[in-house]
Amino acid sequence: DKLVGLAMLVAASVVFLYYSIWTLLMPFVDSNHPLQNVFPPRVWAIRIPIILILLGCAVVGSFLSVVMIRSNRKK
Repeated sequence: DKLVGLAMLVAASVVFLYYSIWTLLMPFVDSNHPLQNVFPPRVWAIRIPIILILLGCAVVGSFLSVVMIRSNRKK
């Protein structure tokens, strides 16, 4: 359990650092710098969170719908 938690913490930290560097520091780096090749275009800095939020809302909505349908069938 502790190993899985540590792995999740490390993964979340790496994603947070990568996204923070991409959105906060890379706009100040020259566009022809080789480091720019490590990161996707800046437009995806907005698209990715929006897609994840929409996907999360769809999953939560689907889960709630299934629970409500199953609870009505039991009555």
